[in-house]
Amino acid sequence: MFALFLGSTIALAGPPFQTDDPEPIEYKNYEFYTFATMSRIPGEYDTQGPALEFNWGALPNTHLHIIFPATAYLPDHGVRAYGVGDTELGIKYRFIQETKTRPQIGTFTMFEIPTGNADRVLRVRKAWYKIPLWAQKSFGPWTMYGGGGEAVVPAKGYRNYPFAGFLLQRELNKKLTLATEVFYHGQTFSEDSRYSTLLDLGGYYKFRGNDSFQMLFCYGHSVSGETEHYAYLGLYWTWGEKKADGDKPDDKDKSASAAFNRLRPRGVAGHM
Repeated sequence: MFALFLGSTIALAGPPFQTDDPEPIEYKNYEFYTFATMSRIPGEYDTQGPALEFNWGALPNTHLHIIFPATAYLPDHGVRAYGVGDTELGIKYRFIQETKTRPQIGTFTMFEIPTGNADRVLRVRKAWYKIPLWAQKSFGPWTMYGGGGEAVVPAKGYRNYPFAGFLLQRELNKKLTLATEVFYHGQTFSEDSRYSTLLDLGGYYKFRGNDSFQMLFCYGHSVSGETEHYAYLGLYWTWGEKKADGDKPDDKDKSASAAFNRLRPRGVAGHM
C-alpha cells in the first residue's frame, strides 16, 4: 500500500516526471491527459490507470488542476484490489516571472481528496495535501527546474514527509525532448518505510511537431534508500487561445498526477 500512497504523491510532479515546474498553462488554454503509472516496492506493485487529468488556465499565471484515477493494489501475496482512487485537486500559481538573469518561481499546492475505498486499500482515510516551491530557468534548448516542499498527511499510520527534485531537459528537435531527474522523498509511513532517492529518464514526443498532441514517457529506479521503481506512459492534448511565439515544449503543465500523483502516502493505491 506504500506505493499506492506514493502514487498520489508523484502527482507532485509534472507528468511524466516526479519533479514539477512553476510554469502554469497560458490563460484561457486547456490541457487533457490520459495516462497510466506503475510503482514497485518490495512485496507489491501499485498502478494508476486509466487516469484522467485536466488543467485549465483560469487566470493569468494561474491554472486549476484535477486528476481522477482508477487504481490497483497488487501485492505479491494476498488479496488484490482495483477501483476508483483518490481525486487530486490543485492550483498552480507563478509569482515571479523568468528573465535573462532570473528564474521563474511558483507553487503548485495539491489536495488529495479521499474518494477511493479505504477498506480495499485504495485511498488514504483523510484528505492530505502538498505544499511545494518550484523554480525554472531556460538556456536555449536546455531547461532546468526543481525545488521541494512538504506533504502533510493527518491520517493514522502515515506521517508528514519532505520531498525534493531536480530535472534537466533538452529539446533535441521539433518532435523529441528528453530529460533526466533526481527525486527524493522522506519516510512516508509510520512503520516499515524509508526515504528513497530515484533517478528517472523520460521525455515527450510531439506527433505534429508542436505541443498540441504528445506522448509522455518515463522510467526510474531508486539509487539510494528503499528500493522503488517508477514508470509513466500517457497521451497529452492542449488547446485554447494561441500562445505567444517562443513557447517551448515544457510550457505545458508537466504535473501529479502522476507523475505529484506519485507520492501517495504509503499504504494507498495510486501512482507512485
